[in-house]
Amino acid sequence: MSKNKLSSSQIKELLTQLNTRFQANEYRHKGIDWKKVQPKLEAQPQKLWSLHAMEQSGGEPDVIAYDKKTDSYLFVDCSAESPTGRRSVCYDREGLESRKEHAPKNSAMDMAKEMGIDLLNEEQYRLLQSLEPVDRKTSSWLLTPLAIRKEGGAIFGDHRYGQVFIYHNGAQSYYAARGFRAALKV
Repeated sequence: MSKNKLSSSQIKELLTQLNTRFQANEYRHKGIDWKKVQPKLEAQPQKLWSLHAMEQSGGEPDVIAYDKKTDSYLFVDCSAESPTGRRSVCYDREGLESRKEHAPKNSAMDMAKEMGIDLLNEEQYRLLQSLEPVDRKTSSWLLTPLAIRKEGGAIFGDHRYGQVFIYHNGAQSYYAARGFRAALKV
């Protein structure tokens, strides 16, 4: 199979998996009908490939919003903890290259680009957290405002003590319990 392309059996399996998750978690997308989501997915094979990459790395993607203006659905990683296949990464390439020793294998921004997805921004992260608490034991890098990044920092979020916290760290830092959550508009 060529890179960034799924076979028909992979597409069928992915759509079944997404539909099953969608039906099992209706509270995440009240008023959204899978019969409208699926044709949009089938018409965009590249987006299916990205959702497959999210799934394979432990993200458990599901729909959490519909944008009427753009007629698009927002899929995000809904796994209870930061996706296992996307942990132990620093924020971006610049942060990765600034490490003198013990550099991780990749960065969140590079991985997201390779997968055709975006890091969740703070607003999207808070929306997800309003639907169900996630990252109770882990944390997730979030899309960082340019002003913070220019100062060498990056932001991440988690859920502790019944609250959502957004923190900062050096973009070069990485931890076994920190990964990143992604968003994909379809």
